[in-house]
Amino acid sequence: MAINNKKSVLKQRLKHLMQWLLFLTIAIALAISLRLFLFAKFSIPTPSMEPAIKAGDQVIVSKLTPGARIITNFFSMKNSEEAQLKRTPGFAIKRNDVLIFNFPYSEWHRITIDMNLFYAKRCVAIPGDTFYIENGIYKVKHSIDTLGCYENQQHLSGRKESDFDPAVYHCFPHDEHYSWNIKNFGPLYIPQKEDDLSIDTRNIVLYKNLIEYETRKAISTKDEQVFMADSLITTYKFTKNYYFMAGDYVFDSKDSRYWGLLPEDHIVGKVAFVWNTKNKETGKVSWDRFLKRVN
Repeated sequence: MAINNKKSVLKQRLKHLMQWLLFLTIAIALAISLRLFLFAKFSIPTPSMEPAIKAGDQVIVSKLTPGARIITNFFSMKNSEEAQLKRTPGFAIKRNDVLIFNFPYSEWHRITIDMNLFYAKRCVAIPGDTFYIENGIYKVKHSIDTLGCYENQQHLSGRKESDFDPAVYHCFPHDEHYSWNIKNFGPLYIPQKEDDLSIDTRNIVLYKNLIEYETRKAISTKDEQVFMADSLITTYKFTKNYYFMAGDYVFDSKDSRYWGLLPEDHIVGKVAFVWNTKNKETGKVSWDRFLKRVN
């Protein structure tokens, strides 16, 4: 009888252990799924998005906009292969969404995707928009939306060129045919997937990096003509959507004004709210920013 009781107790304990292991496995799987498909946490190290996001903020990012990215060649990346990505269905990106994305220009002459380098900026123009800056104010053709931090743009409007270092004042595409700067920029058309654009030796400087990123073929010009590898091109149909990203602190932000357009596959998600902020001087939590929505 004592032996049977011991077997019964052991069996019961084993049952409880299996239940806890199952619960733990489900919890881990759920946590991983949430991290992969729904949410992520990021720390913001710079003030380029102030006042919406402050340096030191920890933010929660929703991957539902524009949908979670799945790396399809995860095990090949150890051989220095660039990540190949697919995206789950999600919500469309809108103007003024604050996004986390992989910086596209770790190498300035071409677009790459650095999976370890993240930026936070505001989307001020979406695919199909024509974006421009007029005396410091951000605008999209045929739209009355207020884009980004209007107050900072007003301050920019009142400043002179001499107030800025030339490297800060002058902008993309850094070409003699375009005298764009942080106060007067564009107009720049933002390509969307399936757009069939006319290409010439003037506008190719705006889209060269995008086309080379999509095709993995070199673009060159000769005798007022544009070539992709050895083939003459006069039009190009884009296969990806692109976005114009800008920091709210317009005086000090390494954004699309300097490096150009952001491919959609670089986007991680939309910043939803501030999770935690610590005061730099005291080290204490700034409770006034706890769960503050980012608009």
